[in-house]
Amino acid sequence: MADTQREIERKYEATDDTRLPDLTRAAGVDRSVHRGLIELDAVYHDTADLRLAADALTLRRRTGGADEGWHLKFPVSTGIRDELHEPLADTLPRPLAALLRSRVRHAELAPVVRLRSARDVHHLTAADGTLLAEVSVDRVRAERLAGEGSGTTAAWTEIEVELADDGDPAVLDAVEKRLRKAGIRPAGSSSKLARALAETTPVRDGNGPRKTAPHTAGDHVLAYVRKQIRTIVDLDPAVRRDLPDSVHKMRVATRRLRSAFKTHRKLLDRAATDPLGAELKWLAAELGLDRDQEVLDERLGARVEALPATLTLGPVRGRLRAWSAARRTGSRRRIIDVLDGTRYLDLLDALDALSADPPLRPAARRAPGKALPRAVLKDYERLARRMEHALEHPPGPERDTAMHEARKAAKRARYAGESARPALGKPAKRFAKRVKAVQTVLGDHQDSVVAREALRTLAIQSHAAGETAFTWGLLYGREEAAAEARERELPEVWARASDSVLRADLKH
Repeated sequence: MADTQREIERKYEATDDTRLPDLTRAAGVDRSVHRGLIELDAVYHDTADLRLAADALTLRRRTGGADEGWHLKFPVSTGIRDELHEPLADTLPRPLAALLRSRVRHAELAPVVRLRSARDVHHLTAADGTLLAEVSVDRVRAERLAGEGSGTTAAWTEIEVELADDGDPAVLDAVEKRLRKAGIRPAGSSSKLARALAETTPVRDGNGPRKTAPHTAGDHVLAYVRKQIRTIVDLDPAVRRDLPDSVHKMRVATRRLRSAFKTHRKLLDRAATDPLGAELKWLAAELGLDRDQEVLDERLGARVEALPATLTLGPVRGRLRAWSAARRTGSRRRIIDVLDGTRYLDLLDALDALSADPPLRPAARRAPGKALPRAVLKDYERLARRMEHALEHPPGPERDTAMHEARKAAKRARYAGESARPALGKPAKRFAKRVKAVQTVLGDHQDSVVAREALRTLAIQSHAAGETAFTWGLLYGREEAAAEARERELPEVWARASDSVLRADLKH
């Protein structure tokens, strides 16, 4: 994977005659060291319809400076980006191309803007010589290479203040205070590329298409659907980079989207959504190959660590590690293969097509206050039937299965409430919160069912290897007790979620 660096910087407007104030008067700064002038030449690449720029991503090939090469930047938050770097090459390196696949897909990347900058660099250091920040005065000349405004140029001067690695952001505040006192103000554009595109794009009459607030039930559902599609696309690079919790979040987005198709089938044509739902189910399954094992490992590991040493008999931790390793599927490589595959890219294309030309049914034109509560309450009724079925069974395997089915219904009802929240407000929020509590109890119960089966397997393996199975039996008993506690808790939690007043609120 490409080298990654967290970039924390701020940009300021300047003119050719702007002079930096004395920044050694900023709190914490001892010296300002002039590092000289650097000539930079960067060519920015994008699709013809500027998909990367639309998502505030920048891809460039830059020569000059200590870090010349290919740079790909992902926004993290205001003024913060993750920059991935690959060595200089004539063509886009494959690791960076992979991170852009969910957005670029079958389109071509080509040069769109060239920026040549004369960068006057200053290093701000602490009293012990530690680098605090780099301040540069950049004189920029931009040339549009493709698309609208091709051949147009623009020029400006800006000041850039970039925090040193592991630096204290308070330094940026102190420097900004000095710059503002000198009459220097923050830049209006978030990046050089954004400014170059803005200044080289022909001005059109009017303001273009205006965004309107959701009005109908279909508008609200589509807004939710598009949000989940956007989340899947945005998380693709994070999954490839193996960022924490990214696989889980992407899996949840696929489930939310699939649930929305089912919940709102009166508004969206099933002929279009059912095939997509099947593909989303496939994707969620692929993403979950090792996620479920990871959750189980965490649960069993925590149970083992909570035991006193006197009750941990035999090579318990070693046995648990070996068992877990044997069950791992090598899914990290498999997930990347899935994301690189034609089936996944076809799914993204199909989701985009649905977003662009939604298969709305006549009921989608209804007011959200009428159509959405009906959809949510229908999912609630489905959950109620499954809960009744689960609670009527005595403890045992049949109840375990019934509670697992109820858990899946609770998840769908919760997602339904969340999808309706922008239209229905607090009643939908309260409903989703109560149903989530039911889902949590049912989920922990199901985790205990899975954990007990794993502990039984571990006990059998230990016995066959001549080891004592005492600890595994002890943990099995504790999981049984945990499941029984959840079963006792469930009726009260369900009673709160099935409150008739709560459901009536949704209708009003």
